[in-house]
Amino acid sequence: MAENLFSSFDITGQGLSVQRMRLSSIAKNIANANTTRGEYGKPYEREVVVVRSIPQSPFGQELDSRIKLSRTDNAHSPNAEPYSYPGDYRVLKANTSRDNTPARLVYDPAHPDADDNGYVHYPNVNIVTEMVEMISAQRGFEAGANVLESAKNIARDSMEI
Repeated sequence: MAENLFSSFDITGQGLSVQRMRLSSIAKNIANANTTRGEYGKPYEREVVVVRSIPQSPFGQELDSRIKLSRTDNAHSPNAEPYSYPGDYRVLKANTSRDNTPARLVYDPAHPDADDNGYVHYPNVNIVTEMVEMISAQRGFEAGANVLESAKNIARDSMEI
């Protein structure tokens, strides 16, 4: 039981780290929403966090088996298999990449960064999209914090037994 409880702390911590990465990327995007000349003289490119599950992990295998069973019969709900997790166990891989959508073009011939046709290339950042992403990341972080709190309560209550 203790192993599963501590691995739930670790897995939830990984999820919280991903939400923190998302919030950091969103903050960079909002801060650079009007940066027309960044590195290499080009407009800032929106940063996104890409998250993938690590294949062939016990977590992924358990998830796959649950999905397969739920498709065959609604009464299927087996217990989770006990696993021995290594100390550096990871269920998620997260990294940042650049959004490859084209830059916004705004006609402003007086702007110092305007091209020959009078258009300024602004970053591909939409503030409304970033705000929605921020709310989603914030709620994901809150959910992870609630999971940690629940696991902590379970651990505390099991010590009282």
